[in-house]
Amino acid sequence: MRHLLKTSDLGAPDLAYLLKRSAKFKAKPHARGGVLAGDTVGLYFSKPSTRTRVSFETAVVRLGGVPMFLGPSDLQLGRGETIEDTSRVISRFARAFVIRTFKDEDVERFAAVSSIPVVNALTDGHHPCQSIADLLTLSEHKGPLDKLKICYLGDGNNVALSLMQAAALAGTSIALGCPSGRGVPAADVEAARALARENGADVLTTEDPVEALRGADAVYTDVWLSMGDAESDRAVRLSVLRPYQVNAGAMKQAKPDAIFMHCLPAHRGEEVTADVMDGPASVVFDQAENRLHTAVAILYALLEGKLSGNKR
Repeated sequence: MRHLLKTSDLGAPDLAYLLKRSAKFKAKPHARGGVLAGDTVGLYFSKPSTRTRVSFETAVVRLGGVPMFLGPSDLQLGRGETIEDTSRVISRFARAFVIRTFKDEDVERFAAVSSIPVVNALTDGHHPCQSIADLLTLSEHKGPLDKLKICYLGDGNNVALSLMQAAALAGTSIALGCPSGRGVPAADVEAARALARENGADVLTTEDPVEALRGADAVYTDVWLSMGDAESDRAVRLSVLRPYQVNAGAMKQAKPDAIFMHCLPAHRGEEVTADVMDGPASVVFDQAENRLHTAVAILYALLEGKLSGNKR
């Protein structure tokens, strides 16, 4: 496996390896400090970032390399030069390339001709790095993943899709409570459901938040208006998604010891209330920290050829 473009690129053994490797790096942060000695890793961000940028810059340093932060004004990525030509050139300079942009197609085109590992650090369709950090956090707080259920409430966006795919790989049941017309694409749900059943789990989709919450060990949500979404959609989104807000009442519908998860940034008073976000059940900042440890593990695994990929 040369690249990580979406969570479903992984096989179940790959995900298990990344979770174990992440835990090891968390315990010993500088255990493989020579992997990138004397080398650079390109970090291309076409949109602002806090957790993704800082975690990957730190991850590169922990592996002994030098991170090169690059924005739209630094590269001619699809602007005066084809994405493919830029990829071929960068492959001659750096050991890996981490890209956070909008179109999935742009990342796929870059990776198709790249001779170095490419990591999708977020696109409109996928957020694989977040999903790995999510499952690491869930396992730390709730134990074996194959005995758990996650409830995701809100917009069926890139975070929801990647979380669903990771859960299916890990044998973790997941219920997606999303309003009509704002769920995860049906084809992706069916693929994840088939994989989850092989691993003794299930994928439930419903428009009823109470049904989704029933029996959940973790309750997860994300912002209702993401970066790049039209501000003119705000009023409509707030109205449609209001029943899916994670508040004290919603948490009571899950298991009594359920944890609250969020990929951040959070908008208190919209998708989650402050008492839940800042309450004792919240593990959101553990999730944020784990973005670092999983970033180190992802880079290490790709650079060292530790992943076999989804062979299905």
